Amino acid sequence: MGSLLEEIEACRLCADRFAQTATAHQPRPVVWFRPGARILIAGQAPGARVHETGKPFTDPSGDRLRDWMGLDEAGFYDRSRVSIVPMAFCFPGYNERKADLPPPPICGRTWHDRVMTALGDVPLTILVGGHAHKYHLGVKTPVTETVSNWRDHAPRVFALPHPSWRNTAWLRKNPWFEAELLPVLRERVQEVLND
Repeated sequence: MGSLLEEIEACRLCADRFAQTATAHQPRPVVWFRPGARILIAGQAPGARVHETGKPFTDPSGDRLRDWMGLDEAGFYDRSRVSIVPMAFCFPGYNERKADLPPPPICGRTWHDRVMTALGDVPLTILVGGHAHKYHLGVKTPVTETVSNWRDHAPRVFALPHPSWRNTAWLRKNPWFEAELLPVLRERVQEVLND
């Protein structure tokens, strides 16, 4: 595992790609996983704040995700219990309109299968956003449809929308998410952490 972590931390596959973005930044892989974790959070890609801090979900999205899971920061960042594996380990950058670029597929192709093998059987996987839904569930459905079918995959897998502020309107339009899915998710999180 140590070798894989070091390989990902040293990865510079996207250096030229990132240099051409509006942010013109260098790669900074954010690696936050360990074998034996009880929960896997499979996300999309680090944002600009995470790129600066080197710690996943250190932004308002992380605050919302921790609330959804019913975890405090200490529990969320305990690598022995929670692994965070995005589809791309680096911040992809912004386009000229300051919108997030998608995770570069080369990152997932290069690292994701190896990381999943190294993690082994994780009792609970939380899929955050459409890119994670597609990879882990093999679906091509829109996020709303995938999330609304959450019972098809629970209790081992929960598909969530991205916890970004951009999805606040989505949350208002889909009150079933907070009323029905989140209580079950929070209960499952506690089950697997206390098992």
